[in-house]
Amino acid sequence: MRLNGRRESNNVDDRRGMTGGTAAGLGIGGIVIIALMTFLGGGNIGDVINNVGQQMAQSQNVSTKDGEREFTEEEQALAKFSSQILAGTEDVWTKVFKQMGREYVPPKMVLYTSSVNTGCGTGNAQVGPFYCSADQCLYIDLSFFTTMKRNLGADGDFSYAYVIAHEVGHHVEYLLGILNKAHSAMSQYGQNSPRANAISVKLELLADYYAGVWAHYDDAQYNSLEPGDIEEAIDCAQKIGDNYLQEKARGYSQPESFTHGTSAQRMKWLKMGIEKGDMSISTFNVSDSEL
Repeated sequence: MRLNGRRESNNVDDRRGMTGGTAAGLGIGGIVIIALMTFLGGGNIGDVINNVGQQMAQSQNVSTKDGEREFTEEEQALAKFSSQILAGTEDVWTKVFKQMGREYVPPKMVLYTSSVNTGCGTGNAQVGPFYCSADQCLYIDLSFFTTMKRNLGADGDFSYAYVIAHEVGHHVEYLLGILNKAHSAMSQYGQNSPRANAISVKLELLADYYAGVWAHYDDAQYNSLEPGDIEEAIDCAQKIGDNYLQEKARGYSQPESFTHGTSAQRMKWLKMGIEKGDMSISTFNVSDSEL
């Protein structure tokens, strides 16, 4: 991506190196490498990256000074990149919401390592990126991007941007009233029931679509996309589909347990958002079979 000269967001809370806390919410997809997929409760659905995040955090080559962690050049570059992407989402969604006659209130992005305090639950370095509607924050342990690259082969700056934009997509769902309405319906059906899972799939695919909508307008405004960027993100979407992850972990998949959508669905909705940028389109306007 072309980000030279792009501003960084003021809505970043850098808690890296700090410990303690609670976290849970909607994540971009569980990178299940060793054990079976784990679904977090409390009305917000996320996936746990079993063991991987913790192992990555423990194996990183870092030093400390006066009790404070010193970050590698790569870590600092990822932090700056994430801040620039968040700023891009702020610019785009502020304009899109204004066109809709609404006001966009941006989320805060919390960068953390080890563990973090949120309004939604408990999390640590094993948890991938997630959005918490209770405090309107998205949480990212930057080691997730290394995990994506090493364990899934999903790499590239636009892939990483897609991860962030997807979580911001959940914030957009929250501001539009979609998220709470869906959570209410899911609670009526019961956690992890087939119908609740089907609603979760629609939420996740819509966040993918909104990530694409962001990319559509960001590129139009800043000419940010370079050759190969879209292909990177599509490849990432393919590798975080429920069927792909379950088959990688178990050797088979169980469609009734899907909460984020198949690889084909995730690629479809991300690509559609990039191509159309149309906010009248929604996964909740089509039947399950049309997803």
